[in-house]
Amino acid sequence: MPTHRIHEEKKTFYFTTFTCYKWLPLLEKAEIHTHLPDWINQLSSRGLITCGYVMMPNHLHLLVYVKKDCKGLNSVLGEGKRFMAYEIISRLKDKNEKSILAQLAEGVQVNERSKGKKHQVFRLSFDAKAVVGDESINKVLDYMHHNPVSGKWNLVRDYTKYAYSSAGFYERGEKGIIKVVDFRTVSSESSTSDSEG
Repeated sequence: MPTHRIHEEKKTFYFTTFTCYKWLPLLEKAEIHTHLPDWINQLSSRGLITCGYVMMPNHLHLLVYVKKDCKGLNSVLGEGKRFMAYEIISRLKDKNEKSILAQLAEGVQVNERSKGKKHQVFRLSFDAKAVVGDESINKVLDYMHHNPVSGKWNLVRDYTKYAYSSAGFYERGEKGIIKVVDFRTVSSESSTSDSEG
């Protein structure tokens, strides 16, 4: 059973991961990359700054900064996950993916089903870990950015050219599908505002 931890820290970087139910390649099947920019903009409007990302076929890594005025990481990402799940289900229905939809329907827990939930798109909780200091943040980005070429994944030859990642932004200064804010800019701004306040 997953543990649900409340992440209350503000003005903090977090490395977060959402994983699809049973590691199914739902993000790929639903072609959710076309929805990702709008979804990230929603997170931004609610107090999260996206400093890095990698969308894999069955999971999504984010490096986010929680601004002082943010409602909270759990709240914003929880709602974000729910809205992304609706979009995934809608797209899977449009593609007539009956077998996958049946699997997702079977995954709904009894107590959730009684509340009207029809599909289990993601694992119940998301992983989040506070990351402090440039060295630690660089390690997180390095791990995330190499994900498409690590282990069983052979999604591209050159990780910096993976289309659904901020690797090109950090390694070659290229804009990707998502607007990313360089974490070093956020770090310097937050430390400046802390010393002024």
